[in-house]
Amino acid sequence: MKRKVLSAILTFALAAMTLAGCAGTTAAPATDTAAAPVATEEGGASEDGAVTLKWALWDKDTTVYYQPLIDAYTAAHPNVTIEMVDLGSTDYSTVLGTQLSGSGSDFDVVTIKDVPGYVTLVNKGVIEPLDDLIAADGIDLAKYSGVTDQVTMDGKLYELPFRSDIWVLFYNKDVFDKAGVAYPTNDMTWDEYDKLAREITDTTAGSRVYGAHYHTWRSTIQLDGILDGQHTIVDGTYDFTKPYYEMVLAQQQDGVCMDYATLKTQGLHYSAAFAQGNIGMMNMGSWFIATLIQGIASGEYDVQNWGMVKYPHAEGVEPGSTLSTITGLAIPTSAPNKDAAWDFVKFVSTEEGAAVMASTGNIPAMTNQEIVDIISQMDGFPEDAGEALITSHTYLEMPANEKSSEIETVLNEQHDNIMNEVSTIDEAIAAMNEGVQAILAE
Repeated sequence: MKRKVLSAILTFALAAMTLAGCAGTTAAPATDTAAAPVATEEGGASEDGAVTLKWALWDKDTTVYYQPLIDAYTAAHPNVTIEMVDLGSTDYSTVLGTQLSGSGSDFDVVTIKDVPGYVTLVNKGVIEPLDDLIAADGIDLAKYSGVTDQVTMDGKLYELPFRSDIWVLFYNKDVFDKAGVAYPTNDMTWDEYDKLAREITDTTAGSRVYGAHYHTWRSTIQLDGILDGQHTIVDGTYDFTKPYYEMVLAQQQDGVCMDYATLKTQGLHYSAAFAQGNIGMMNMGSWFIATLIQGIASGEYDVQNWGMVKYPHAEGVEPGSTLSTITGLAIPTSAPNKDAAWDFVKFVSTEEGAAVMASTGNIPAMTNQEIVDIISQMDGFPEDAGEALITSHTYLEMPANEKSSEIETVLNEQHDNIMNEVSTIDEAIAAMNEGVQAILAE
């Protein structure tokens, strides 16, 4: 059944790709690579113009979008062969960095898994800056909702994102219907969200309903404060997180959400919590969409009718401002076929590749209404949820910073102290400020 659905959506995606081409897509004409493949002495181009690109990635056999992207590209570029090289997911960034730092690497395209890994590759000087190529082909970086600005290092961009998971608000329609309360909207302030969560909460023993749910990650609370664009999580000052901690701690004390200490002790996963059917709203990434649809279809989840709206925002912040994580593509400095590699990177990361990504149920980094329409065709996707995927601005959970891993350690520790009420909010924020500023000063 799933394959039939994806096949149908892929047909829709190909039509969208055709429309995108008519509308002036930035992807190069199909003849560009075929006419002039470029390779170095070690490269994979042959005398008849055929070229093989080696693509470093992880989880080749379980990731649904790799092969459709390759199929769509090679259909338009029959002289190009894409060879996937699976480096495994566990230590992907470490293995990739080691291989690119050696003398024998012949990858043409590499997938960037996370920001710390990206920073490491840039600092090692093993991936190419893409700015001149982007400018030459007229790629509009504004279509990435500001996320490329956050991975620019020393004024240069070394990757183009092709996948983006954004944070949205999931909700259980049956909980709202039973309480006689109107559904969440795509334009809610945090105060309105808090009021709504309290309206649908029921603390009656045996019929318990939680108005909201927060997984134990610090991102579910700390990062709510960066959506005004005035702060980032690596600035070294964290007073802006206080209102959000105050809101969630008050909800926890009033039974509006589950107790953090209990969640940590039990190791309850957010999907298992939402699956129980007694949670009204949950802030979570768009990666949960496919899991939720599958869980409902299999009968594993007690949730039947769900919805999704844009992430809540502070007063005065534009609706559609949200958090995100990205997956990008880069070209190694040692790549044998740099021109052909760029053509593939450009295809995957712009409109045509975005349509293919959407056809597999994944959110592309470059999203517009046509892309959302493709995703909305998925079997089990709520008819009224598509607008939630249209963003006005996206902020990376962790922007590019050389000391991101050390910073995260401090923030995680103090988040745990606040939520377990080991420290007051003010004490923990002071510890965050002091700890991170010391790291930044090193």
